Amino acid sequence: MDASLLTIQPNAPDPIYRQIVDQLRRLIASGQLLAGEVLPSVRDVAGFHAINPMTVSRAYGMAEAEGLLERLRGKGMAVAATRKAVQSESQRMALLEPQLQELARHANELELPADLVLRRLAKLLGD
Repeated sequence: MDASLLTIQPNAPDPIYRQIVDQLRRLIASGQLLAGEVLPSVRDVAGFHAINPMTVSRAYGMAEAEGLLERLRGKGMAVAATRKAVQSESQRMALLEPQLQELARHANELELPADLVLRRLAKLLGD
């Protein structure tokens, strides 16, 4: 994995460290990051995204505490060997559920028809 695999949105409502942990969770669940795969260093991620290294360190620490990552002496952080290669579709959908609920709430507040929102979402997904 290289630092470009992560997408950081400085103006998003979620703190950057949370964005990193959430993305790592999804990348591991989908099998894009495999058990034992070494992550880029804190310095590499911070430099690539022009963010504070302490932010990346905090994210890696949280992911380690959650059991997503493990510290390898002399190599840095890697995807925990105990992680399953790919989670089931329903498990991956469960990771997306909070964002879907928020999207539905926003669409209802804006009084947008479901078919319009679904067409836009399909376009964003590339279908």
